[in-house]
Amino acid sequence: MVLLAAAVCTKAGKAIVSRQFVEMTRTRIEGLLAAFPKLMNTGKQHTFVETESVRYVYQPMEKLYMVLITTKNSNILEDLETLRLFSRVIPEYCRALEENEISDHCFDLIFAFDEIVALGYRENVNLAQIRTFTEMDSHEEKVFRAVRETQEREAKAEMRRKAKELQQARRDAERQGKKAPGFGGFGSSAVSGGSTAAMITETIIETDKPKVAPAPARPSGPSKALKLGAKGKEVDNFVDKLKSEGETIMSSNMGKRTSEATKVHGPPINMESVHMKVEEKITLTCGRDGGLQNMELHGMIMLRISDDKFGRIRLHVENEDKKGVQLQTHPNVDKKLFTAESLIGLKNPEKSFPVNSDVGVLKWRLQTTEESFIPLTINCWPSESGNGCDVNIEYELQEDNLELNDVVITIPLPSGVGAPVIGEIDGEYRHDSRRNTLEWCLPVIDAKNKSGSLEFSIAGQPNDFFPVQVSFISKKNYCNIQVTKVTQVDGNSPVRFSTETTFLVDKYEIL
Repeated sequence: MVLLAAAVCTKAGKAIVSRQFVEMTRTRIEGLLAAFPKLMNTGKQHTFVETESVRYVYQPMEKLYMVLITTKNSNILEDLETLRLFSRVIPEYCRALEENEISDHCFDLIFAFDEIVALGYRENVNLAQIRTFTEMDSHEEKVFRAVRETQEREAKAEMRRKAKELQQARRDAERQGKKAPGFGGFGSSAVSGGSTAAMITETIIETDKPKVAPAPARPSGPSKALKLGAKGKEVDNFVDKLKSEGETIMSSNMGKRTSEATKVHGPPINMESVHMKVEEKITLTCGRDGGLQNMELHGMIMLRISDDKFGRIRLHVENEDKKGVQLQTHPNVDKKLFTAESLIGLKNPEKSFPVNSDVGVLKWRLQTTEESFIPLTINCWPSESGNGCDVNIEYELQEDNLELNDVVITIPLPSGVGAPVIGEIDGEYRHDSRRNTLEWCLPVIDAKNKSGSLEFSIAGQPNDFFPVQVSFISKKNYCNIQVTKVTQVDGNSPVRFSTETTFLVDKYEIL
C-alpha cells in the first residue's frame, strides 16, 4: 500500500483538509481532488474510482467526502480498512460533519492523520491509540509538576519560618531597648528586621490568594529578600496561557465535586453569630437489572460561633428519621443529655464552644441495601436494533420531600460512532465527543417533576452504555435531622441562628 494523500472535500471537489504523505505540489493535489467528482459514475455503487495514474478510495459523509488517493498497485482491501479508520477519526474531533467544523479542527485532524499513515504506509494503530498519542500525556510532565508544587510548599514554609524568626528577634530587641537587627547579606542593601518581617508576611498572605494576573508584584525597595517562592513563575505563565486558550487545568485540590461543594457551601446571605452547617454525602451503587448493591450516607452538623457571648449554648435537635440512622455525638458533648432530651450541650456547662472555628457536634451514618431507600432511581434499557442500539433511560424521584438541583446523568457512549440521534428528552443534553459521553442535564427534580425520560439511538452494544453516573446537589437533607432551636445555658433564652443545609453526591453509579 502506497497512500499518496488523505483529504476531506466537498461534493464539488473543493479541498477542506488535505494531508500529503509523499512529495506533491499544491497544484497537483488540488487538480486531483477537482477531477474526483467528475470521475464518479452516479449509476453504480462503488467505493473507489481509478484513472490512468491513481486510485480514489472514498466514503460519503453527509455533504462531504473522505477521500484517499493511492497508487493503482496498492492493496484495495487495506485501502478500505484504512479509509474506515480515517472516517472514524473525524467524529472524534468534530461535533458535526460540516465544512466550518472541519476547518476549525483542521490541525487536530492532520495530527491524527499523521498517526495513521507514515511515509505512505499504514501504521498498526487503533482509534484509542491515536487518541492517546495526540493528547501527548506525559508521565515526566506530571512528575515535574508534582516536584514544582512540593518546592513551592517548602518555599512558603521557609518564608513563614523566617518571618516568625524576624518578628521574634524584633520583639526581643524592643524588650531589651536595643535597635532592631537588620536583615542584610544581599550585597549593600539592608532592611530593618521589623519591616522585612512585615513585608515577608504580607507576601505569604498574597501568595495564598488566587492569582488574577500572572505578573508577580515587584518589591518597592532595593532588597532582594522577597525572591523566595518565585521559581515557578515561568510555569505559572505557561499554565495561564493554556487557560486563556481554553484548556481546562486541574490542580491537585480541584475537581468536579469540589466546585459543586464550593457552589453550595458559599457563605449564606444572612449569617448569624450562631451558624450551623448540615452536610450529607451519599455513595450508592445499583445494578443495571435492579437491586441496590450498596448505599452509604454520612451526615454531620458543624457549629460555628462568631461571638463569644453565645459560647455557652445548647442546640435542640429534631430527629424525624425513620430509616434507622446511627447517631454519634462529639466526645465533649453530653451524651446522656442528648439521648434523653435531644439537646446538644457540653459535658461541662461552664465551658464554652470554640469561637470562630467549625466544630462537628453530631454525625450520623446510614448503610443499607434496601431498594426503597434509593433517593433517585435510574433505569437504562439499551435494546439492539438493525442499525445499532435504541437506548431508553428514565429517572424517578423516590423521596418526595427532596429537591435535587443541577442533576447530571452521564451515559458512556461507544467511541468512533459519531453523535447519538436524540428522540424524546425531558430537559437538555450535552454530547462530549472527546470523552465519549452523553450528559443528560436537568436543572430541578422535585415532587412536581419527579420523573422523566430520554430516548436516543447510536451504534453499539448494550454493555457500552454502562456504568451510568449521577451527580446532583440539594439544599434539603436526606435524613430528617435538623436543629430547630438554640438556647443559652443560663436562663434558656432563645438565640438567633442560621442554618445551611447541603446534600451532595460522592459516588452514584448504575453498573
